[in-house]
Amino acid sequence: MAQYFEVHPDNPQPRLLKQAAVLLARGGIVALPTDSSYALACHLDDKPSADRLRQIRGVDDKHHLTLLCRDLSELASYARVDNRQYRLLKAATPGAYTFILEAAREVPRRLSHPQRKTIGLRVPEHRTLQALLEMHGAPLLATTLIPRGGTEPLNDAHEIRDLYEKLIDGVVDAGACPSQPTTVVDLTPMATGGDAVVMREGRGDVAVLGLG
Repeated sequence: MAQYFEVHPDNPQPRLLKQAAVLLARGGIVALPTDSSYALACHLDDKPSADRLRQIRGVDDKHHLTLLCRDLSELASYARVDNRQYRLLKAATPGAYTFILEAAREVPRRLSHPQRKTIGLRVPEHRTLQALLEMHGAPLLATTLIPRGGTEPLNDAHEIRDLYEKLIDGVVDAGACPSQPTTVVDLTPMATGGDAVVMREGRGDVAVLGLG
């Protein structure tokens, strides 16, 4: 049975977030609010949890999981970022964007795309998620919470609890999220002089990136 943490959307209670952070540190899968729908997340360095995350979500190892990072300095520890890429990232973070970048050599192979050696990263601006990331002290591995066979992400914590209470370990309820996924931008072409490529338009405004 999933634990349920109902927190204030503007001032999330540290006591409840600490309990959720402990659950994640112990290998739990937790549904978390973001600035673009809810996501399923787990501890970065826990392979069984990552495998379970993919199984619940119904995706294989070719599907990009995303690292939720607190800020750009943390993001740079997991991806190769040149000056052009950094300027674009700085303009768009925190925000509802997922960026595809070349994975740093230190990133475990299981976290990067098996063929492309790339990784998805984002710096969310959701207050509850930022507070939880700060308390957890490291990035979280995540995927947009879209039911198997579905196309739309979930944004209601009560519905998530009803659907997943026997599959996941916790739900952090900070109120409804926007029912729209992130904008996904592939920055890898910039490393060889090309331009960023919008792979999916979502909640993040592409005009902010100069790509509209």
